[in-house]
Amino acid sequence: MKILTTRLTGAAWILVCLFWATGNLLWATPQQSVSGTVTDAQENPIPGVSIRLLNSNTGTQTDMQGIFSIQAQPGDTLSISYIGFKTIRLPVKNQTHFTIVLQQDITDLGEVTINAGYYNTTRREQTGSIARVSAAEIERQPVTNPLAALQGRMAGVNITQTTGVPGGGFDIEIRGRNSLRAGGNEPLYIIDGVPYNSQSLSNTNVSATLLPGANISPLNTLNPYSISSIEILKDADATAIYGSRGANGVVLITTKQAKAGKTRFSLQAYTGSGKLTRTLELMNTEQYLEMRREAYANDGVTDYPANAYDINGTWDANKYTDWQETLIGGTATTAALQGAVTGGSETTRFRIGGGYQRETSVFPGDFTYHKLTVNSNLNHQSADQKFSINLTTSYSFDDNNQPGNDFTRDARMLPPNAPDLYTEDGALNWADSTWDNPLAQLEQDYRAKNHTLIANAVIGYQVTPHLKVSSSLGYNDRFLTEVKEVPSTFYNPAYGYGSDRSYRFTNDTRNQSWIIEPQLNYTLNMQNWKLDALLGATFQNQTTRSNVVYGQGYSNNSLISNLSAASFIFVLENGSTAYTYTAGFGRLNLKYKDRYILNLTGRRDGSSRFGPGKQFANFGAVGAAWIFSEEDVIQDSPWWSFGKLRGSYGITGSDAIGDYQFLDTYSITTNRYQGLTGITPTRLFNADFAWEENKKLELALELGFLKNRILLNTAYFKNRSGNQLVGIPLPGTTGFSSILANLDATVENSGWEFELSTVNFQNEKFNWSTSLNISFLRNELVSFPDLEGSTYANQYMVGEPLNIRKVYQYTGINPETGIYEFQDYDGDGSISFPNDRQAVLDLNPDFFGGLSNQVQWGAFELNFLLQFAKQQGSNYYATGSRPGIRSNQPVALLDRWQEPQDDAPFQKLTAGGDSEAVRAFSNYRNSSASVTDASYIRLKNASFSYNLPERLLQGVDARIYVQGQNLLTFTRYAGSDPETQRIDNLPPLRFLTLGLQANF
Repeated sequence: MKILTTRLTGAAWILVCLFWATGNLLWATPQQSVSGTVTDAQENPIPGVSIRLLNSNTGTQTDMQGIFSIQAQPGDTLSISYIGFKTIRLPVKNQTHFTIVLQQDITDLGEVTINAGYYNTTRREQTGSIARVSAAEIERQPVTNPLAALQGRMAGVNITQTTGVPGGGFDIEIRGRNSLRAGGNEPLYIIDGVPYNSQSLSNTNVSATLLPGANISPLNTLNPYSISSIEILKDADATAIYGSRGANGVVLITTKQAKAGKTRFSLQAYTGSGKLTRTLELMNTEQYLEMRREAYANDGVTDYPANAYDINGTWDANKYTDWQETLIGGTATTAALQGAVTGGSETTRFRIGGGYQRETSVFPGDFTYHKLTVNSNLNHQSADQKFSINLTTSYSFDDNNQPGNDFTRDARMLPPNAPDLYTEDGALNWADSTWDNPLAQLEQDYRAKNHTLIANAVIGYQVTPHLKVSSSLGYNDRFLTEVKEVPSTFYNPAYGYGSDRSYRFTNDTRNQSWIIEPQLNYTLNMQNWKLDALLGATFQNQTTRSNVVYGQGYSNNSLISNLSAASFIFVLENGSTAYTYTAGFGRLNLKYKDRYILNLTGRRDGSSRFGPGKQFANFGAVGAAWIFSEEDVIQDSPWWSFGKLRGSYGITGSDAIGDYQFLDTYSITTNRYQGLTGITPTRLFNADFAWEENKKLELALELGFLKNRILLNTAYFKNRSGNQLVGIPLPGTTGFSSILANLDATVENSGWEFELSTVNFQNEKFNWSTSLNISFLRNELVSFPDLEGSTYANQYMVGEPLNIRKVYQYTGINPETGIYEFQDYDGDGSISFPNDRQAVLDLNPDFFGGLSNQVQWGAFELNFLLQFAKQQGSNYYATGSRPGIRSNQPVALLDRWQEPQDDAPFQKLTAGGDSEAVRAFSNYRNSSASVTDASYIRLKNASFSYNLPERLLQGVDARIYVQGQNLLTFTRYAGSDPETQRIDNLPPLRFLTLGLQANF
């Protein structure tokens, strides 16, 4: 009976279980197949992403194309996570397909890959000082030159735009100025592994009246939207592997690479307009004429001269023209169209992209800058993953058509009652030869066409699991053709000039280089140790050819573009230079327990730019890091999440001195003897011509708090550059005033850099992060033997920075005479140069930096950057005209001395008749009064975007955006722009654009 009961009980339990299971099948919510793709912000598929159901053990991963599929119910929630990216959760509901874009987690230090040139590292493990700007930060700025996108974003990197004219240049200093030579401070540019000549190919005869210093940035031809990242290497650990080329820092530019996955397209277009950021507050006609009349009255002149057209009745005293608005107040337009296609399999991937950018000018007339770029990347890897080849090519062409001169100085100097620009019949108005019509400059024409080709192939083979052999083969070709044409119609017709006075400058300069770098890389992991060793060699050759020709005298102006039609042709420059460079380099990186890191780099360089026995030199560095947050004592801290102490010391060099500087050289002379052209010596032979050396020291502390939501990096550096190449004076009997040679002069750069990143708020719908960088740099000339007897005596001082001005010390205005007064240093009763020009003004920034914020709320995103600098700079009066002459002035000049005992900031006015006042103003321009506070805070960039809902455009990820550049400037600077500090040149423009970006 007991056995029967037991059997019945067991059968009952079986029936209950069957009933329960059947009920679940009948009434449970049915599962559905849910699929989707996961990509990063640049639409690159991410393999290996974890996809799981929240509160469940069910999960899967994405494949190589970023695709996943999982069974889920409408009530489930997907949890999507991947190292280095923010985890997101999405309710399934009735949706069966998801397009998921993961945002990079800026708090994950170990997953942000940093390009260090010959190797890659991460923020967590880097032993050197490397600053990085990503593609996302670059693309948020409507710029044509990538250097403009770096301003204010990197500690220790000071970038200045020299002009607002399209196609102009930039000045860049990485941790200060190392060389006494003006051209010896440019960094090394590396684009996709290929060295890129940093020198402008422009010629001063052709472009100097339009572009300051004939500076055409070598990066103008690059497409900012094709760039994946820009890294700047600063300390010895990061730069020593580049040896003689890394003394002034290294700028690494990496273009976007091919990604595996289905074929994807991206399109982007924007259009916008630009205006001046600031203008000077100049006098109106009434104020201006008051100034002029008082100037003549002070000179005792009652009958105005015949050439005083502005006040003697020749010009209309009631007329007013805002020349800033007329000549530089136009609206520039800008537009861009970008496109790319990428895709491929796990073994073969491709990317092809192209772009077009167009920018006009604020000058009167029709002037346009065009840029066309095409880039490609092909990456192949064999099925066994041993053989690989990566081919990257980039071709760009820009065409710049501008007036022959910058209108900015005329806009600020012309009297407000100057005549009309045109006569009633539409011809240029010369007003009976009483003025030089500024629009005559429109008759001049400047054109520049720049072709750039960069190609690089990296071929590699994995010999063993630990050993890889590879070689990089690069080629670079830059070709600039620029022309300046000045026809006779540029001149006042009253002069009677014909086409025989028309002239033309042409400059054809080409720079070509190739580089081959074979490399061996060995890696080994054993228990707690990791070893990474690199051996390589460099073989580089560069040639530069230049032909500058001046032609004058044409039978007709229509022939001015044909140089052979000129009556007189003079070859200003025709020649070629060759540069050969070879090196061997190595790197050894050791890690113990992933917390103790040692990095050794070395390089032996050989350069053709130095004399016999001096061509070779050795450079190297040691870097070390201790990630002390991995120690047991700190690992359990609830608030301290990361800590690293790192340091480096090493020696880099510089051979950026030009070619043939150590040789006897000769130039063609314009003088002829018995019908023959002769030559003249231009340089003396110097067998001891050797390398400059830069010794670099750095110590840094990197801290992370609250799971790295707060990151603080503090770095101190001290760099000493010695063996300076300078002009050493020679006796006049040698026929030369100096010879370029090494001198035991030392320049020191030191400073502190601070970087702070915070994640202020973070959840599924709202994210807000902030980044701050600020740099305090000090530059000093430590030693210069016999400086007082050299040609640099009035330019430099031992113990002072290189960027100084030696000026007269302004003491105020004599209340009785109304004349500027200055300190008489030598006590001889007169103010004279150089004895009394002894006051020293430091024009280096006290500090500079940037503050950026990124705010994301749902589909909306706001980004903005504030750039700032605390500095002194040359004001308007350093290069402006003398108050009282026929030239407009700032309104501030109305507060001038007029009678004895007046307390005013400006001296009495003179039209030129008071020689003492004229001489005092000349001294004033070279005094401490000509340098004032040029500090500023600038809203450098702002971007606001909205991601369109996917339901509007099936399968298309699209966003619309508004971007602005140089939007607002807060400053007390007594000039137009505190960044450029130039009265003669157009300042950077303020641009506002509207755009659309789509990926599908």
